[in-house]
Amino acid sequence: MTAIEVRTAEPGATGRTATGRTGWTGSGAGVAVWGVGYAVFGTVCAVTGTPLFGTDRLGWAVAAVGAASVAAGAVASRSAHAAPAHRGVLHPVLRTLCVLAGAAAFGLLMDVITLLFNQAVDSGPGAALHALSALGALLLAATAHRARATGAAAGVAGAADRTGRPQPSAASGPVQLAALAGSLAFVPYAGMKLTWAFGGTFAGVSGAETRAAAERNGASGLWLTLESWGVDGTALLAALGVFLLWGLVRPWGQVFPRWTVPLHGRRVPRWLPLTPALLGAATLAPYGLVGIGYAALGTTGLVTIPLGDFPTEADVLLVCWIGLGAFAVYGVALAAAARSYWHRTAPITLPPQPLEPTPGRA
Repeated sequence: MTAIEVRTAEPGATGRTATGRTGWTGSGAGVAVWGVGYAVFGTVCAVTGTPLFGTDRLGWAVAAVGAASVAAGAVASRSAHAAPAHRGVLHPVLRTLCVLAGAAAFGLLMDVITLLFNQAVDSGPGAALHALSALGALLLAATAHRARATGAAAGVAGAADRTGRPQPSAASGPVQLAALAGSLAFVPYAGMKLTWAFGGTFAGVSGAETRAAAERNGASGLWLTLESWGVDGTALLAALGVFLLWGLVRPWGQVFPRWTVPLHGRRVPRWLPLTPALLGAATLAPYGLVGIGYAALGTTGLVTIPLGDFPTEADVLLVCWIGLGAFAVYGVALAAAARSYWHRTAPITLPPQPLEPTPGRA
């Protein structure tokens, strides 16, 4: 049996959710406020003809998702008092809106990396859409979880007064094997990048040529400084990604380390690892899988792949298979690890504790 950390609501406490959380992030109010902003953003882009994802027609779709989120948030804020039929519909609606918002957040990770190393993004409105969508996906996911917990606890007096959080645990064997595969997939990628960073030649391109190309493409001083030290920025991000991946599947990823005084003994908030994990999985998995398909078409000669800075098509394909293969395997592993972490760390609503007789009374 899994050990459970029990939390009991304090007398007179208000604003607690069915999972014992306080605040608006897991409530319908947060979703409604976000939905208003999302709908306004989409409407403005549609009216002004601002293209999103390459088309000026997506603004109305964004506005529609925002409007639906406002309605869903309003219902969720009153879900504890809603009819059972309404509660049954609310959870799938919130999950559908979460999927739509998550799909619109595609590219946020690339925006962050581009802004970090190139000091600019490809599209300001597109980056704003990615950031707003990611925020909405997290709010909708938290509210959907709360709605389901509220429905499960409905009709049980005092069930929301006691919650438990499972003790730190490891992911299942298959998920840990996926994490191992995701880690090993970055070994050839990191080797390729570090070869260039140290001035070597790979796929017909030398390290000096890659630095010159980075300067032409507007790389930031931070990127060029790291390169001069023999440290590739993307290889460093890959190492951080592997650290995140194992934190999601091992128990140590759920508690702060002992040396973090005064945080010793405190649990890691679920959103802290889940936010980058969900964003990374939503970006890297589809990017890598679609890219592998493109590389496969290029390998079979069905499409012609541009050479770019590489001397031959074989060199381009080699780099594509190494890079896109790493993104695909890691992205899928990260999605599996995030799903496992989400379920393993979810608060549990416990039945009310029976009243104990007062000492000294018959």
